[in-house]
Amino acid sequence: MANTDITQRSQYERSDLLAGGEGLRRGSEKGSAIYSVIALVVGIALCVVALSTIENWAQWVVLGVIVAFTFALMFALGPNRRGSGSSFKVGR
Repeated sequence: MANTDITQRSQYERSDLLAGGEGLRRGSEKGSAIYSVIALVVGIALCVVALSTIENWAQWVVLGVIVAFTFALMFALGPNRRGSGSSFKVGR
């Protein structure tokens, strides 16, 4: 940025080039809702099948570790954690 003139700098700092996401076109909300319902039904069905096929305590331990790891991963990668960068303001 030090070797640019005022025209180059103003082009670089244009608000429409910033990554704010205001100009992005989103998909259909109806399609997203339908996908969410279908995914929820399939997920519940798979959970019922998995819980009905567990036979001994070792399989329960493995399932518990998988669930604990999943929640830990969700917590570690969540957008509301400190230092995630979600609180930064882009643009003016």
